[in-house]
Amino acid sequence: MNRQCEKVKNRRQLFTSVLRYAALGVLGVVGGSVFAKRRRLVKNGICINREICKSCGIFQECGLPPALSAKTTFEENR
Repeated sequence: MNRQCEKVKNRRQLFTSVLRYAALGVLGVVGGSVFAKRRRLVKNGICINREICKSCGIFQECGLPPALSAKTTFEENR
């Protein structure tokens, strides 16, 4: 009886660890793909903030055409 209980416990531990590492792997793949997509968009000169320039964190350093247009408009309205 004790031996069968140990088998069940070991099987549960196996399933738990498999599910844990599978979830960790999925999170890693999703995070990596988001990071890679963001780098690719920046490298190609595509705005990562959907051209909402005023609230963008890198607005002052951005050299993309929509940001430059927003900067000139912002300077003209001052």
